[in-house]
Amino acid sequence: MKFTKYLPHLGAIVLFMIAALLYFNPVLGGKQIKQSDITQYIGMAKEMNDFRAKENAEPYWIGNAFSGMPSYQVGAKFPNDLIKQIDYALRFLPRPADYLFLYFLGFFLLLNALKVDWKLAILGSLSFGFSTYLIIIFGAGHNAKAHAIAYMPVVVAGVLYVFQKRYLLGFIVTALGMALEIVANHIQMTYYLGFCLLILGIVEAIDAFKKKQLPEFSKQVGILLIAFIIGIGTNATRLLSTKEYANYSTRGKSELTINPDGTPKEKTKGLDKAYITEYSYGILETFNLIVPRYMGGGTVEKLDESSNFYQVIEESAGKKVAKDYSEQVLTYWGTQPIVEAPAYIGAVIWFLFFLGVFFVRGKLKYWLVSATIFSLLLSWGKNFSILTDLFIDYVPLYNKFRAVSSIQVIAELCVPLLGILGLKEFFSSKISKEEKEQLLIKALAVTGGIIVLGLVLALMSSTFEGIRDGQYKQLPSLIDALIADRKSMLYSDTFRSLLLVALSGGALWFFIKEKVKLIPVLGITAVLILFDLLSTDLRYVNEEDFTSARNVQRPFTANEADKKILRDKSHYRVANFAANITNEGRTSYFHNSIGGYHAAKMMRYQELFEYQIAKNNFEILNMLNTKYLIGSETEVQLNDKANGNAWFISSLQEVDSANDEMKALDKINTKEVAVIRKQDYSGTTSFKTDSLSTISLTTYKPNHLTYKSNTKNDQFAVFSEIFYKDGWNAYVDGKLMPHYQVNYVLRGMNIPAGEHKIEFKFEPQVIKTGGKIAMLFYVLLIVIPLGWYFFERKKTTPLDS
Repeated sequence: MKFTKYLPHLGAIVLFMIAALLYFNPVLGGKQIKQSDITQYIGMAKEMNDFRAKENAEPYWIGNAFSGMPSYQVGAKFPNDLIKQIDYALRFLPRPADYLFLYFLGFFLLLNALKVDWKLAILGSLSFGFSTYLIIIFGAGHNAKAHAIAYMPVVVAGVLYVFQKRYLLGFIVTALGMALEIVANHIQMTYYLGFCLLILGIVEAIDAFKKKQLPEFSKQVGILLIAFIIGIGTNATRLLSTKEYANYSTRGKSELTINPDGTPKEKTKGLDKAYITEYSYGILETFNLIVPRYMGGGTVEKLDESSNFYQVIEESAGKKVAKDYSEQVLTYWGTQPIVEAPAYIGAVIWFLFFLGVFFVRGKLKYWLVSATIFSLLLSWGKNFSILTDLFIDYVPLYNKFRAVSSIQVIAELCVPLLGILGLKEFFSSKISKEEKEQLLIKALAVTGGIIVLGLVLALMSSTFEGIRDGQYKQLPSLIDALIADRKSMLYSDTFRSLLLVALSGGALWFFIKEKVKLIPVLGITAVLILFDLLSTDLRYVNEEDFTSARNVQRPFTANEADKKILRDKSHYRVANFAANITNEGRTSYFHNSIGGYHAAKMMRYQELFEYQIAKNNFEILNMLNTKYLIGSETEVQLNDKANGNAWFISSLQEVDSANDEMKALDKINTKEVAVIRKQDYSGTTSFKTDSLSTISLTTYKPNHLTYKSNTKNDQFAVFSEIFYKDGWNAYVDGKLMPHYQVNYVLRGMNIPAGEHKIEFKFEPQVIKTGGKIAMLFYVLLIVIPLGWYFFERKKTTPLDS
């Protein structure tokens, strides 16, 4: 086999590297992209990263956010995580060029699995990677999402190899692809990939039934299941720890059956429906997949001096004010709370998709069209509630994820894939010139018709008013001007899409008429696709999003309030009322915060905020050892009533249920009384306190806290640390002792009389168990393919006579 056969593929890899680096060229100068989510994450992970650097170990618990939580979903590193090393090797470019390179590489592998010529495969890979949604998520910092999307095509490629009866190759690619997909750690994207594969499986099953090949299909499914299990098994630690924590997080089931106002709570097994469907794509909004600023683009856009908005402000306030106000204008008129940018797939790519609808025959087309329609329908969420409610109520795990519009990633994968397959068939010699002309005209007519239909529907059914237009109510003429600008965007981008489709169709028409040869028409198509996508992408993610590496790695600077607090070297917590406490990571960068930034907070802790702290119950702040309250960048209030790190109480108030426990917190003195569930505790509930008794924290590490107690009588101590039974162990003088959940979120335990050393150690069994399971599956990942290969080789090698 000649090496030259692989030169185009090596050339493609080099091209992908260059394309990724060129788009994100500031990384070549050492700059890094500013990402809001990552900035908040850096605050959340500060204590963990400091511990890792000092101890050369993983804490698996952080104490600087939400008064303490597992670090499993905050960038923890797991033992025996060999697949992560493979992932690191593939992501050798600077971030985020590494993820863009993975987009290209994964899609190229998928197109190779479908036997697409390398030139078309390169074109398809660039089309997929530069899809606007896949680019804009970098600006928001959704790195894990991008990571998972990049490996989706690899998994699909492996599955297709198996259905092509290339079993060994399919098994290896599927197992590795699934392992890498899960290591990206965005379960929602992996879950949506499952839908895409399920639809593919249904199409293959129907085809096998028609051809009476169900036994062969069953064999293929068996091979894929084993490959999936092995890929999943190599991530055992990651998945088991996530599963364990999910039960305690806001993705789990609440024990409370009442709302904060005391009314009965709607029973749910997952997230609240309103929360799940908050980001639902508008049915009409779907047209922005083919017309970029169909609904005004992102939540805010920059308007130039020719805009109606600018001119109205200039007339009333002058050029300087008009320029400032026009930098960020609320142009989006859809119903989603926030839209970074339209999820534009590309007018040319959609034209090629419909070309594929007419040119491609068989099961691949049925799969890709069905999966695309499926994803669009579910992305409508509450706007198509009959289907969405069905999935939320009856489809396993669907109610664990929010932002239902994200399921459009299936369309992001399927539309360019069918488009490139359509081009492949168009350039083949199987179809007559006359039929090509007819099918090309149909594709042009359908694409152009959809674009025009979108324009007509918008003009007929829309007022072009946005949900935030009230911000401009001080100048009513400004809203009229803004509506005019929104219409102008719609008109100009509709014309733009129609023109690009016409030019693409024209290039293919000239090819049919033999006026243009294959390579030039491919070049023209590539130029049109890249112009289409890049001109949109660069509007939302460009050089302005980059800054010095130091600013990214150290995004926060201590203000006067922080500096005042940091003079205190004891262990305490901080409440930052100058920020959104439960949705910011800045405070956690400098202090142990009662708040933080995480999509899956602990359920009980979130409820403590909603039912108590939101009602200004200061006793809850006291029991969390909230010593400092931040009011502004310069204002700090000392809370001298904070309970401290640990304290002895005089009595335990026993309750029957979670509802009773939460209600009891309304009025107790947390320094004297703690609330505990009857079923969890059978000891003494009254204790003789002594003013000379002491208990204090002597050493603090996020995963190991040491206290010293000295008391004449047996006592019960409450600790201002979050109770989490799956991992935290309590020891008195080295002997394991039971501890209990008290005050809904805290730890409490009986302390014997005398002087004692009390320790809390975070020793999660799930990490040890997961590490052993992962190693077993790594062995299987190597042994099964090797054994398979030698078995097949032995079968095909003739025996010596």
